[in-house]
Amino acid sequence: MARREVARAWYRTEIERGVGRFVGPRSKECPWCGSRELGKHVIARDILQGKPGRFTLERCGGCRHVFQNPRVTPEGLAFYYKDVYDGLGDVLAERIFSSNTSWYLARAVMAKRATEPRSWLDIGTGKGHFCRAARTVLPETRFDGLDFGSAVEEGAQRGWVDHAYRGEFLALAPELAGRYDVISMHHYLEHTSDPLVELDAAAKVLPPGGHLLIELPDPESWFGGVLRGFWVPWLAPQHLHMIPLENLRAALEQRGLEVLCEERREADQGPDFVASAAAVVNWLGLDVDRPWWPRVPGPREYAGVLATIALAAPLMGLAVLLDLLTIPIARKNSNAYRVLARKNLG
Repeated sequence: MARREVARAWYRTEIERGVGRFVGPRSKECPWCGSRELGKHVIARDILQGKPGRFTLERCGGCRHVFQNPRVTPEGLAFYYKDVYDGLGDVLAERIFSSNTSWYLARAVMAKRATEPRSWLDIGTGKGHFCRAARTVLPETRFDGLDFGSAVEEGAQRGWVDHAYRGEFLALAPELAGRYDVISMHHYLEHTSDPLVELDAAAKVLPPGGHLLIELPDPESWFGGVLRGFWVPWLAPQHLHMIPLENLRAALEQRGLEVLCEERREADQGPDFVASAAAVVNWLGLDVDRPWWPRVPGPREYAGVLATIALAAPLMGLAVLLDLLTIPIARKNSNAYRVLARKNLG
């Protein structure tokens, strides 16, 4: 309780200063191809925690890259990331990541069909939930993890990763060159400020014949257009870039990486309408005591929670029905994709 009160005081101070300062200037060019053919694509909110603010995602008319514009500043990202994966959000994050084992195994199986690596580096690993599961598929492989937060060190303490690198990949890349047969970036690139530079670094770190495994949300999904700002994979403001598969494929080939295989339906993150309905309920506010609410909870806030609870059941029921009705569409429209590429020997 004391930790929550400390957090409440911190958030109240930050919010009173205005969340508008967390957004930088708007870019006039696409960060992927440099085109100036930009158009507003969707307005999103922080549906993960319900923190204040609205975020514009624009789509490039030249290459269809979707990106946050204007972008949240580093100070803003610190505000919106706080208590998501650690701190007050640690328990919930642990539950979510622990429930994704089937996806982790599918990633490892995809790589195993092409290679039997001695060493594997998972970038953006968190506590290493993926590495823990992947060991059951590749028991002879050494799994190391890299992340900028303290979670990766906890993963090493748990024995889920063999070695923990804490820091930014771009800063650590020079010392990692040639060490790993496989590098993975699962739902990592969309969080970075410059994914092309991250790909440059990965291509340099990999030895000839090494493999790069990438998984990303798919901005071309039909469901993203229908659900708009409440489509969960937009995940504003954390996701800065949403990369179409064609763009990633071309970028890998330009860096001397041959795409061996792609998976779309196999990478799907689950039913879209149900996930969005749950996000709406969360955004409206089931937790009356969330410390980033602008005031101390009172009758108005408690009444809002009761109204949200009353809305939750019919909304979730409708979402289940819509997911069932759109199964034929879902079979052709994954909300994520994964790509396995190999660095050329020449």
